[in-house]
Amino acid sequence: MCLLTAIFAAVITTAIWYKNSPESKMNLGILCWMYWGASIMWLVDAIAEYIELGAEYFKPEPKEMLNDLFLGLSVVALALVIWIVTLLIKDPKGVIKAKLFRKK
Repeated sequence: MCLLTAIFAAVITTAIWYKNSPESKMNLGILCWMYWGASIMWLVDAIAEYIELGAEYFKPEPKEMLNDLFLGLSVVALALVIWIVTLLIKDPKGVIKAKLFRKK
């Protein structure tokens, strides 16, 4: 489930990034790289676990699937938080700078 969650997040983010690519200032590329990196990480983990467990890998318990889903969603959320922090730091549209240095 971690792998599927990361791949879905990566595909959706990549599609949004590609659609808005020429004029986008939202740094979606950073988010794409994080999701694709997580997808590759869990793909390698799935291959290693399949080598270790064999056919049992395809018969997970519901509790294990739920735990994997929560782990995948927490990684997606963490990547979103990191992306938002980078947006706040870089401030590509100058919104924060305008609010901070607004003269009254």
